[in-house]
Amino acid sequence: MAAFRSLSPGLRALQPEAFGADPSGERLARIRRSPHFKDGVFQNPGGIGARIRPSGTGLDFAKAFFDKETRPRRSPSGPVPVHPTTLADLARPPATGLRLTWMGHSSVLAEIDGHRVLFDPVWGERCSPVPFAGPKRLHPAPLPLAALGPVDVVVISHDHYDHLDLPTIKALAGTDTLFAVPLGVGAHLEHWGVSADRLRELDWHEATRVGGLTLTATPARHFCGRGLRNTQHTLWASWSVAGDEHRIFHSGDTGYFDGFKDIGAEYGPFDATMIQIGAYSDLWPDIHMTPEEGLRAHLDLQGGPSGAILPIHWATFNLATHAWSDPGEGTLAAARAAGTRIALPRPGEPFEPTAQTVPAEPWWRGVALAPAGGWPELLPEAKAMVDTVRDIPKDAAEGGDAPEVVPAG
Repeated sequence: MAAFRSLSPGLRALQPEAFGADPSGERLARIRRSPHFKDGVFQNPGGIGARIRPSGTGLDFAKAFFDKETRPRRSPSGPVPVHPTTLADLARPPATGLRLTWMGHSSVLAEIDGHRVLFDPVWGERCSPVPFAGPKRLHPAPLPLAALGPVDVVVISHDHYDHLDLPTIKALAGTDTLFAVPLGVGAHLEHWGVSADRLRELDWHEATRVGGLTLTATPARHFCGRGLRNTQHTLWASWSVAGDEHRIFHSGDTGYFDGFKDIGAEYGPFDATMIQIGAYSDLWPDIHMTPEEGLRAHLDLQGGPSGAILPIHWATFNLATHAWSDPGEGTLAAARAAGTRIALPRPGEPFEPTAQTVPAEPWWRGVALAPAGGWPELLPEAKAMVDTVRDIPKDAAEGGDAPEVVPAG
């Protein structure tokens, strides 16, 4: 087995704090004992060799990112209509016992059977190791992190910057919340001030109890890394969370693979799935799902007769070359074709997946450039909602910087 090599003391002293820390000691020994760690790196499910770097030549890459015709469609044409969530909204218990609030990208507050779970919280302005460069938010966080109120457990899917955010973790380190993370990721959190006794560090198919919840790390097809070298020494995961009455699933970042069927059979059916459907590209087809693949994953997970899919990993950061609205449109079309219940809340809009109705209108159309031929036809009530969004003044958007685009991670 290849030896794990840490950075030299000199390089460690120069690296940004956001790089985190390498696993060592017993944490590293546990990683080496994992059945998913082979030849010095974590392996993808079934030994699948997922391509983690963009394919094609540098010229192909440049053409895709700097194409003048498609680039304007990669960001909203006006301010994203963030829902004005308040602490009072979240203080009222969900009538059904289950409520989700999508905060943008992959950040979701889940209130499930009397407990509160915060997935992949990113409140920073950029998903980057430095505050002055890197992909910038396309909309503000729906409410301040402190306004969420107490959280029982924070769940991290993997250590990429758009899922593990230094300023957010530092703020949460000052609370008494627990953290459930994949193997190795705990090294970053301890480096940033989270005490070891608040960490629940899991391999795939390992579980931990937090109050009345069972949280299980489940497989995903992705990769890891924050620093100058990508040594594949921290694990990536999707997550199943089961309470007394409800079950939910968060995909993290993943390519499509057959293992979703196994996850659904062992841990489902789920009342709601939060599925990555954005930042996909033909340049990296193995590590992120398209909307159609995301819907297929939801069906594999046995969403059940009332199980809803919540599309995540889109709308907040510009991380790929597809149009800003494509993930929403693509997932909506796939769900309607399959007759699947889909939730389409604005960022910050709480909803209850098992309630009679869920937000299901394409709110993004009011602030996105329409595709050639226009949008697919809307029902009258949906058109009224989109027209309301379109009426928001364009100068209400914060800042005037053009969004930056980088390869998805």
